[in-house]
Amino acid sequence: MPKYVIEREIPGAGKLTADELKAISQKSCAVLRGMGPQIQWVESFVTDDKIYCVYVAPSPEAVREHAQRGGFPANRISEVKQVIDPTTAE
Repeated sequence: MPKYVIEREIPGAGKLTADELKAISQKSCAVLRGMGPQIQWVESFVTDDKIYCVYVAPSPEAVREHAQRGGFPANRISEVKQVIDPTTAE
């Protein structure tokens, strides 16, 4: 199944409190449960003004649907084509 990186523009994201991030995570998980097992949240990275999320999903449309249901921005959805890491250099 394809993997996607979702760029969410959220001004001040890096200043969100642990409780705020927990609430966002709980909302995301609730929406995912309602959508079924075909879409999965892998992890997210919080920066100053954006959150980058990694999802496994059947299509970008499924990712967009999750964002719409949860009230989250999905400013850019990019399909991961390859994964590299330091071992790729060996």
